[in-house]
Amino acid sequence: MYDEILVPTDGSEAVDRALDHALRLATDHDATIHALYVVDQRVTTANSGDLHEEIVEDLESQGDAAVAAVADAASEAGLDAETHVAHGTPDAEIVAYAEENGIDVIVMSPEGKTPRERIQSLGSVSDRVADDASVPVFLIK
Repeated sequence: MYDEILVPTDGSEAVDRALDHALRLATDHDATIHALYVVDQRVTTANSGDLHEEIVEDLESQGDAAVAAVADAASEAGLDAETHVAHGTPDAEIVAYAEENGIDVIVMSPEGKTPRERIQSLGSVSDRVADDASVPVFLIK
């Protein structure tokens, strides 16, 4: 039923709760875990001055670490994992990745950001993913 499971990550502790559920689901279905981090283009575009490249590199580095943590957890559980760091708007990139990679279910937490960060990013990424995705989205609080 679920062969490909997407776990979007922002590197926050909230991802750990979602990851626990995703790993259990993947183990039950012998599925592959896909870890996705999105470098938010709105952040990089807003910082287009002298520090632009440094900011992009820092965000990419954070992304590499975040997807590696998910892949390590999958490996410890005896599961296959694929990692990807994308650039764009997080909700759109998550939905696009799911469509382009045959994802069967997205497992994520709506609590990765503080209320202030949600306002700054124009709402909840998880809400927009749940609205736009063509596959089931499990939101783990």
